[in-house]
Amino acid sequence: QVQLVESGGGLVQAGGSLRLSCAASGRTFSSYAMGWFRQAPGKEREFVAAINYSGGRTSYADSVKGRFTISRDNTKNAVYLQMNSLEPEDTAVYYCAADSSRRLYYSISARDYNYWGQGTQVTVSS
Repeated sequence: QVQLVESGGGLVQAGGSLRLSCAASGRTFSSYAMGWFRQAPGKEREFVAAINYSGGRTSYADSVKGRFTISRDNTKNAVYLQMNSLEPEDTAVYYCAADSSRRLYYSISARDYNYWGQGTQVTVSS
């Protein structure tokens, strides 16, 4: 069982930066692929970024590539999302998720993740 708690969201002006953190409980965290997803009002949850168990492989949605960076620190049971050059279109609730079935690789589909945090709101003003 893994419990995930996100933090670091808030209100920021366009062009600004935020760093989201996801704290995980459970000794098996370091074995799981992790992902960040987001959901804006009236829209479906969408993939943002993913990272494999070691941090050696990462993937990004085209909309955030070059602006966002996903990383993890297995000694701290944490995964991060550094968000730079934020745009109003990035406004959403951001969720951290764990996929206990994948280790070396990751999925970009929300359906494959079996543990989810409660989400943290990110609002980017223009």
